[in-house]
Amino acid sequence: MILACLVVAATLAVPGSLAQTASDGWEDVGPGVEYREYSLPGPVRAYVARMDRNNPDAIIDSSVASGMLTDGKETVSGMADRYDEAINAWGQTWGARNKVIVAINGSFHDLESGLPENGMIQGGWYVKRFEDLWGGSGFDWKYDRRAFVGGCIEHEPERQVVTFLRSGEQVGISGLNVPREGDSLIVYTPQYAPTTGTEDKGIEVLVEMSQPVSVVPLPHMVLGTIVQIREGKGSTPIPFDSIVLSARGDPKDALEENARVGDQIGISQEITHYDEDCRSRIEGDWTLSYASIEASWDFLKDDAIYRFNDVGATTRQPRTAICFNDDYVYFVVVDGRRAGVSIGMTIQQLADFCRGTLETTWGVNQDGGGSSTMVVNGEVKNQPSDGQERPVANGMLMIALEPKTLSERLFPGDVVLTLQPAEVRLGPGSDYAVVAQIPESEDVSIADDMAGVNGVLAKGSYWWKVTYGETIGWVQDEALGEPVSRGKSFESYMKRLEDLLSARR
Repeated sequence: MILACLVVAATLAVPGSLAQTASDGWEDVGPGVEYREYSLPGPVRAYVARMDRNNPDAIIDSSVASGMLTDGKETVSGMADRYDEAINAWGQTWGARNKVIVAINGSFHDLESGLPENGMIQGGWYVKRFEDLWGGSGFDWKYDRRAFVGGCIEHEPERQVVTFLRSGEQVGISGLNVPREGDSLIVYTPQYAPTTGTEDKGIEVLVEMSQPVSVVPLPHMVLGTIVQIREGKGSTPIPFDSIVLSARGDPKDALEENARVGDQIGISQEITHYDEDCRSRIEGDWTLSYASIEASWDFLKDDAIYRFNDVGATTRQPRTAICFNDDYVYFVVVDGRRAGVSIGMTIQQLADFCRGTLETTWGVNQDGGGSSTMVVNGEVKNQPSDGQERPVANGMLMIALEPKTLSERLFPGDVVLTLQPAEVRLGPGSDYAVVAQIPESEDVSIADDMAGVNGVLAKGSYWWKVTYGETIGWVQDEALGEPVSRGKSFESYMKRLEDLLSARR
């Protein structure tokens, strides 16, 4: 059990030499993001990045190892590269790109499977539920640029539902991105795996979403359109902008009765907040959260330091932390286990540093030890105690937004010839899984795209949604030739262009 008590005044004073003006020594490393290193008594080496919360070109996101909960672990630099130049859904619409400026390791995790402890929100998707009445949740960053530290939470079953708009019927959601067992309805998002991994029983409904499925409580919901219904077939692929509703038993019967291709559905998920004893409800709005991961010790709350008596908190170790005030979000990594160079910090010392030196008012501890890593613009800045980067389950990112860029070379309905063997992926970008291969010199059709990202620039290439027989997915522009025939979308585009030119004459 984690024991904590409130410390109004720091019990370990920060030496005067550490209380430097926050603006001294900061280096610009990206839009709205600065970096600084500290050499502290001990000796201790600390590596700090901060993001201006008021800069609209800079955001926070989390990262999932290998992009999937079910695919083990990955280094922090590997995750930074994976999410760099990938498209995001900031602003609740897809197409802008990430420029990853800073990356750190994230939450504690299962050492064998790599599954993160507790919950996670990534890119606006609720990816893994926080544990009910577990005692704590973690740092959270929202679409409206607010940050907060979550406390004890609960998912009340009647508040987690799928609504079928045509019939008004509601079906309870049994779980999120977990194996389907027994009579249940599981929601699978793109961060789970390339497919649902289910057996050929029950029913699976593929739903193309208008935006990522975040925490949106009733009566509100995130809307999507049913594009496919599969009965008696499992392992449904999960495209980047879609979810799969997978059901057996009574929920299966409800989906069979209410789901129709072309119908709209809504997803509502709610997190109820409690105080630290997990008994009394308190305010805590998770609505439209964009990024969140579990924290192990909430050491700074509303400018008050909390002391922890666990052995893991009272020994000097390498540390990773997230702390913030009204102006900045800070990522902090502290080296340790290196006698004469950097011996690490206790949680108390970490709290003192975040409040006394960085002047933050909230702070949480993440996984530390050999996991503690900070990457800035692709370079590992600290000295991980293992002597090299340790693969971890997830991380946190500071990102500069790059504008949505679209090619107008092709249009839905166009038929084009493949110039080379083409990989078909679950989304626009080399970061998405390959689901099929199309041979060279084959006709493919450009498909309609509800997400509005046909021809989007991602991972250094433009990408097109194509159909090839029963295969549908995303192909790199370089693999596609000029149109063999044009569709109606191209004709409509040319007509609009002619009308525009005529109006200007």
